[in-house]
Amino acid sequence: MREALAVAARARLRTAPNPTVGALVVRGGRVIARGATRGLEAHAEAIALARAGSAARGATLYVTLEPCAHWGRTPPCVEAVIAARPRRVVIGLVDPDPRTRGASIRALARAGIDVSAGVLADACARHHEGFVSRVLRGRPFTSLKLAASLDGRIATASGESRWISSGASRALVQRLRARTDAIVVGSETLLADDPELAARRAGGVVHRPLRVVVDSRLRTPPQARILDVERPESAWILCARDAPARRRARLERAGARTIDVRRSGGHLDLGAAWRELGRLGVNECLVEGGGGLAAALLRAGLVDRMHFFLAPLLIGADGRAVLAGLGVGRLSEALRPKRFSARRVGPDLYCLAEW
Repeated sequence: MREALAVAARARLRTAPNPTVGALVVRGGRVIARGATRGLEAHAEAIALARAGSAARGATLYVTLEPCAHWGRTPPCVEAVIAARPRRVVIGLVDPDPRTRGASIRALARAGIDVSAGVLADACARHHEGFVSRVLRGRPFTSLKLAASLDGRIATASGESRWISSGASRALVQRLRARTDAIVVGSETLLADDPELAARRAGGVVHRPLRVVVDSRLRTPPQARILDVERPESAWILCARDAPARRRARLERAGARTIDVRRSGGHLDLGAAWRELGRLGVNECLVEGGGGLAAALLRAGLVDRMHFFLAPLLIGADGRAVLAGLGVGRLSEALRPKRFSARRVGPDLYCLAEW
């Protein structure tokens, strides 16, 4: 199962709304075929079984997530598993989707195939945390990335911010980008930095996640680097329903998809926005700024994991704060993660917090 998880992790590019599943066919203690979810069409177990061919009969299939039992873009995977006639199927995580949950396990047992479920279930659940979040909570699993000086500043008073964190920290962020479905920024960050929001390695782009901007008034310029007329709807803009129609049309011509979200208290309702992202199939997202959006997501309880890079420098109170107000009046109201760890990354301190 650990090897199946490793196979899935190596293939972790955009498969949403499908989970990135890993599968192995094992015979006589030897792996004879591997498979991982590929794009939106090919499922891991079907790939592994096809590669094994007739050798799958009587073998053991290891799969990180229960094979699907419902029709989607492809037929139910459990049918392909039964047709291949393995002797045994070992499942990591029972599928949380009510259309499948336990149904494949029962179907395999009825077909006379030995089934073991819950093997390394915690590790498999963590690997599939985005899919589980979208299915059970209706929203993507959300990670927040922050980088600041020791005194909690992200820029000088003049707005200079490149680079506060070290090259080692930025390389780690590129790896985080390479594993996510979508990168989210607020309109202030987009207007200030015009980021590309792609995952890079050795100077080249290795992954272009979906780019999402929270921009209630559609201030995103049509020439922004995230927009690409050759890749329509590769950038989504969450906006208010009453956003200016002319700006909307201009951005859609530039390749954006505008998504209406209701307002709450004068701002976009982020809970509704995140549910819309889930409805549209986003399993995981990485939020990269700015301080206002980060604070709003934390206040709304929408952050599941925070990657915080602390750089060994001081900017002072005239610099820009890493977070906007959280409305904390008493220490008892402070946001406290359930799990927290820290380690060195280059000269920086990398803090990982989970809620």
